[in-house]
Amino acid sequence: MTWTIPNILTVLRLAAAPGVALAFAIFDRPYADWIAFGLFILAALTDWIDGKIARAWKQESNFGRMMDPIADKAMVVIALAVIVGLWGMKALILVPVAFILLREIFVSGLREFLGAKAGKLKVTYLAKWKTTAQMVAIPVLLLAGVFEYDRRHNAPWVSDWFHDWMAWILSNGGLILIWIAGLLTLMTGYDYLMKAMPFLRDRQQR
Repeated sequence: MTWTIPNILTVLRLAAAPGVALAFAIFDRPYADWIAFGLFILAALTDWIDGKIARAWKQESNFGRMMDPIADKAMVVIALAVIVGLWGMKALILVPVAFILLREIFVSGLREFLGAKAGKLKVTYLAKWKTTAQMVAIPVLLLAGVFEYDRRHNAPWVSDWFHDWMAWILSNGGLILIWIAGLLTLMTGYDYLMKAMPFLRDRQQR
């Protein structure tokens, strides 16, 4: 494996994924919220940057093709686990998160089963929209946690009105986005299943 800039960024993104959870184990809130939010934003940016650099500088590699989706999934799954913990066992969060986790496990298992044939399951524009929705919903929900925490503990930065308004906007906006991400995730999972069906059918024995 060659340590190109895209590969280094991918490894750093993978390393940052558990940092989103470890922030809450090491630091008190709301500092932990801000650290988790910052780590996720930086990791999401590297996801976009390393792909651009790899294509522009002809530095695409097998290591990058393998590690990039692993880093993306680790980042999303760990961040969602943190959000569920922060929000509590609420159905409005649990249901779309369950959709996302189900799809990620299903598609990973499907690709592993198909092996070399998995390369024929091309990434669709719908899958890219799914990823975008996840990458926007998660930091919005993490940031909503900051305002909710400060509002509950009477520690507004500017005014109670500003904090109440921001907490409401971010919380509801984050919920809408995570539901959009969850539904898009189910749709892409179904799309992958349909594309994989020709490879999953057993040959009839004569």
